[in-house]
Amino acid sequence: MFNHFQNTDIITVTHQNSTRKRAKDKMSRSILQPVGQKRLTNVAVIRLKKHGIRFEIACFKNKVLSWRSGIEKDIDEVLQSHTVFSNVSKGLLAKSKDLKAAFLTDDTTTICLEILEKGDLQVAEKEREAQLSLQFRDIATIVMKNTINPDTKRPYSITMIERLMHDIHFAVDPHNSSKKQALDVIHQLVKKFPIKRSPMRLRLTVGEQNFSTVLEKLGTWNGEIVTMDESGTQFSVVCEVDPGLYRQCDCLVRDLQGTLELVAPFVHAGEAACI
Repeated sequence: MFNHFQNTDIITVTHQNSTRKRAKDKMSRSILQPVGQKRLTNVAVIRLKKHGIRFEIACFKNKVLSWRSGIEKDIDEVLQSHTVFSNVSKGLLAKSKDLKAAFLTDDTTTICLEILEKGDLQVAEKEREAQLSLQFRDIATIVMKNTINPDTKRPYSITMIERLMHDIHFAVDPHNSSKKQALDVIHQLVKKFPIKRSPMRLRLTVGEQNFSTVLEKLGTWNGEIVTMDESGTQFSVVCEVDPGLYRQCDCLVRDLQGTLELVAPFVHAGEAACI
């Protein structure tokens, strides 16, 4: 009988230990995976090292390049949170004293904007190559639309533009917008190859007494007159000029108390004006 009670006690203790172990395991799992934990998805980490300290921000992957190219204007659509980390993957926040030392402020939004502008986007090598390749094609497309062969007055093919870009050893800068880099590429290409910027089409309208001044200036600028119209005392001319002359045209028309209208940013021979 004594052995019977002793065995019962052993079974009871064993059961209690087993129950405690299961409870402990359950508690351990709940600590490692807390209920309500916010898991960041589609995260792009941007890192900036300043004053020898690493700072990171968490962004939406598909919005970073849009922000840097000027397409996205809403910072809340780019940042996952207005928080500065020392390590995003570990969830470690940057220390306030480090922020003040490096950025001279502890305003997280201001700091996030600087990191977003100057920091390096952390991506895998294959993904980085894909992004650079995509931006290279985007820049080439902009160059193609804004340039022509001066002999045919038609645009070069995208393949030819990319070949010329390789010839000048152009390398994509992921920190700068595609449009800005395209203008830099055009500036380099016109120095070495038979290529020039596509003319833009403008409509200049001035009073009758100033119309001859406008025509004289267009002749000086080698502008091509498309049409001329008269409406009462107002005379207008639709012309094609080099885009670099836009500001001069604008200043001329303002001085003559007239108006200037951009009809098309670029024109290719044999095509309708690209509005």
